[in-house]
Amino acid sequence: MTAQHAGQRSRRTATLASLAAELGVSRTTVSNAYNRPDQLSPQLRQRVLDTAKRLGYPGPDPVARSLRIRRAGAVGLLLTERLSYAFRDPGAVAFLEGLSFACEDARVGLLLVPAVEGASGTDPAVVARAAVDGFVVYSMPENNDFLQTVLDRPVPTVVVDEPAGVDGVDFVGVDDWAAMNALARHLVELGHRRVGVVSSAISPDASFGFASRDRQRAAGYHVVRNRLDGLRRSLEAVGVSWDDVPVMELPANDRTLAAQGAHKLLEAYPDRTAIVSITDIVALGVLDALAERGVSVPSQMSVTGFDDVPDAALAGLTTVRQPLREKGRVAGELLLDTGERPAPRTRMLTADLVIRETTGPVSE
Repeated sequence: MTAQHAGQRSRRTATLASLAAELGVSRTTVSNAYNRPDQLSPQLRQRVLDTAKRLGYPGPDPVARSLRIRRAGAVGLLLTERLSYAFRDPGAVAFLEGLSFACEDARVGLLLVPAVEGASGTDPAVVARAAVDGFVVYSMPENNDFLQTVLDRPVPTVVVDEPAGVDGVDFVGVDDWAAMNALARHLVELGHRRVGVVSSAISPDASFGFASRDRQRAAGYHVVRNRLDGLRRSLEAVGVSWDDVPVMELPANDRTLAAQGAHKLLEAYPDRTAIVSITDIVALGVLDALAERGVSVPSQMSVTGFDDVPDAALAGLTTVRQPLREKGRVAGELLLDTGERPAPRTRMLTADLVIRETTGPVSE
């Protein structure tokens, strides 16, 4: 989905009644095609859905009135992971806490909507049927059917982190490129030139192995792409070719997988002096692997993360601190704002470099 495509939708162009008239069937028949498909023949249901798509009708909307009226009394949080991720990943937990604060202040509920491609029982129709007054979209890749279904709903939407640049939609994030660039300059100043990267998924079709340059350029996750590019620019500024920087991609933001990925990286590139991790969870896994290998941090290897989750401080991890709770709170406040919205709003929050004990100068 391109930003231009997203901007072309503003509100539905057909109603249930006009769709029924176009098809020459009752409104109940159209409704059944979405809500009680067992009442129709497969052929008739498909004809209803095909005509609806042609006319720009996304299905019966459970909340016909605007967020200002708050008829549903809830907002939806669209997640790119399974629901358990929201309660297991510390970054997601902090974000969810901030969003919950905003919902509590507005006295509305919060509905978690997983957007996991191919998961059993999970498809974009879940989004179309969700009885909410608006959506917060949390870190979704480009060209995602769930996101497009959200944008087809005539309700307010706020995107957090990614994808950036969706026309007509509010956005909350940090400058991932600048933050990673600053962290990379810190490593460069310490003398590091032989750097490796362990990354969470670069695109939804994540594999477990070294990511090629082409794969990095085509990354479906803007956040990862920006962080990699910020690192690249700092290293190239001191003469390090990006072709000499291995990027190990993980299928998920998982500590155990990160440890396995770090082992693979160091087996292939034993001369590295620093490992840059795309998230703190990944960095903690890298530290686990280094401990297993008997590698001293930072005298033999420097390690960095990104996020500053609580365990990062406990591990003495050099990282980038981003305001995870504030992201959630600001996203909720933008969504629940009942004022006029003449143009989409962007809120870029501050991310700061935090230097701790896991980085040090290159040993001679």
